[in-house]
Amino acid sequence: MLKKLIFVLAIASALIGCQKKDAPKGSEAHIENVTSAIDDDALTNAQDAPGDWTSYGLNYKEDRFSPLTQINKDNVSQLSLAWSTDLGTNRGIEATPLVVDGIMFLSGPWSVIYALDTRSGKILWTYDPEVPKQTGLKACCDVVNRGIAMYKGNIFAGTLDGRLVSIKASTGKLNWSVITVDTARAYTITGAPRVYDGKVIIGNSGADLGVRGYVTAYDAEDGKEAWRFWTVPGDPKKGFESKAMEDAAKTWKGEWWKIGGGGTAWDGFAYDPALGLVYIGTGNGSPWNREIRSPGGGDNLFLSSIVAVDVKTGEYKWHYQTTPGETWDYTAVQQMILADMKIGGKDRKVIMQAPKNGFFYVLDRETGELLKADAYTYVNWATHVDLKTGRPVETPNSRYEKFNKLVSPSPIGGHNWQAMAYNPVTKLVYIPSRELSLTHGNRSDFKYDPMTWNTGSNPDETKKTIDDPKAHKMEGRLIAWDPVAGKEVWRSAGASIWDAGVLTTSDLVFQGNAQGKFSAFDAKTGKKVWETDLKSGIIAPPVTYLVDGVQYVTVAVGWGGVMGLWSKYTETIQPGRIFTFKIGGKGKMPALIPAELKSKLNVAVSATPAQLSEGAKLFKVNCSDCHDLQGGGTIPNLTYSKPEIMNMIDDIVRKGIFLPKGMPNFGNRFTAQQVKNIQQYIYAEAKKK
Repeated sequence: MLKKLIFVLAIASALIGCQKKDAPKGSEAHIENVTSAIDDDALTNAQDAPGDWTSYGLNYKEDRFSPLTQINKDNVSQLSLAWSTDLGTNRGIEATPLVVDGIMFLSGPWSVIYALDTRSGKILWTYDPEVPKQTGLKACCDVVNRGIAMYKGNIFAGTLDGRLVSIKASTGKLNWSVITVDTARAYTITGAPRVYDGKVIIGNSGADLGVRGYVTAYDAEDGKEAWRFWTVPGDPKKGFESKAMEDAAKTWKGEWWKIGGGGTAWDGFAYDPALGLVYIGTGNGSPWNREIRSPGGGDNLFLSSIVAVDVKTGEYKWHYQTTPGETWDYTAVQQMILADMKIGGKDRKVIMQAPKNGFFYVLDRETGELLKADAYTYVNWATHVDLKTGRPVETPNSRYEKFNKLVSPSPIGGHNWQAMAYNPVTKLVYIPSRELSLTHGNRSDFKYDPMTWNTGSNPDETKKTIDDPKAHKMEGRLIAWDPVAGKEVWRSAGASIWDAGVLTTSDLVFQGNAQGKFSAFDAKTGKKVWETDLKSGIIAPPVTYLVDGVQYVTVAVGWGGVMGLWSKYTETIQPGRIFTFKIGGKGKMPALIPAELKSKLNVAVSATPAQLSEGAKLFKVNCSDCHDLQGGGTIPNLTYSKPEIMNMIDDIVRKGIFLPKGMPNFGNRFTAQQVKNIQQYIYAEAKKK
């Protein structure tokens, strides 16, 4: 009887499996079947399923190289739109979509998650974590989200207000949610989680506003914390969480913990399952200026570092610090790529990074040994990196203690979060790079304010500025970099300093730009071989995949991010959209929203010079991070506001009536007179030509 029951159960189980297997594409059963197959083995061996894109960087190497060849440089001229879908958003989209058997998942502004059927472009479900709009006040760089993770039938996302959520991939229903941050501090999450060894790895943001960085691993099944690695030490009087933090504290001075120290891991991770190592990229100091943060010096570990930890325990294994004693907002959170290559005639397992500071690093990923470091853009804060000591050789006055100094790269970085890619066929790394500088100055009058950026590096008008004629260029570019030779092979001029991330195939490189152009380049020569105009700025990296044997390329379009808040390079900023292409596509471009005709305010200024001066100072500290009165991007230039809107400014600023639109409620931070002074300052600026 027992044998018969087991036999019947086995048959029933097989039938259920067949039903799931044969379920209509795009149905809940189909989605559950294909996403449940994404387990540790599938993620480790992503190269065995090149038709899918199942993790942020495509695979654990994070190389964003697809071996698919249906679309190639010989036929890419026939690439055209298959379909587009309007997401109805109006803020920056930085996300990398994930795709498995034609089902696409991606994140958008305010951490909203979407599931789409790529066979039709239809949205299957939407999950809105309902992030409180007041959280935007904590976000330094737009209310963006860079991506999600997929594992065993579930989708994982970090939310702007500091949660990690698990969502059922087939239905969009919440499985569990955990708070990963101290919500009383200015923490946010904009980066993509990763799943390694059954654990969801997530970092956080907020160093610019004053927090202490860390990375946490949670059990993917139930959300229980597995381990946490702090990236900078806390108050020594409270003891240290690990030997690594005890050792790191020896490289700090003063009372750094009172503001936080920084070091947030807000973007880059990589994983080597053979070594069992998770690689963490860490961020800038808080404040930026080391003279304030750690008076008396010190390397300030583990700021601006690549740190390797054990995947099972989070225990420290090794680190390499790209910018010791960081003082220029030179984060090292940028994408890290794993590869195997010959360096100096030896076969090496390497990890590569192009962080903000302008040098391209190649390290031995087993030991952390520095193998190469070469400038990939203009750098004037250091002459070179000494390969024997592993340390940069800084130029005089680069630390701006006594003088203001024009420093290159700027805090935007020689390379930022926009994804680069490594092609094992051409053996080149493709980097969305830029040349830009910023003047720093030591602020002896610095006061910490948890409501705004705390750089401590603002120029001091009473001090001399050391100029650098070579550092005045403002230019974006796509470069092909030879990591072994340590040199640039080719470059293509960018549209701006804020162009998109990239994707590479065996003979192509795809990239969007701020002018709305989506292009393909010959991977060997850099020649542009295809281009289409999507009419709105692009910052997200594209992906490619197979659906029913046909190769597609998808890019999410939504202008924004930190530079997009202030500026734009197209006549209009269109709603967030997903564009998908294939050879011989027959889709129609979506109708464009026409530009709104606006005129500058022309209102009499009634404020006194003193009131205008106060209004200018208040606006600069509290408003200018989003509202640019010289340009304007996704956030409006207030000199073009309607008079009736400006008449409501007190209700907007102090009562929060525009909170549903994302405008924070400042409450009693300002008096009614101070708000009026800000209003009058805007009126005065509107009258300037």
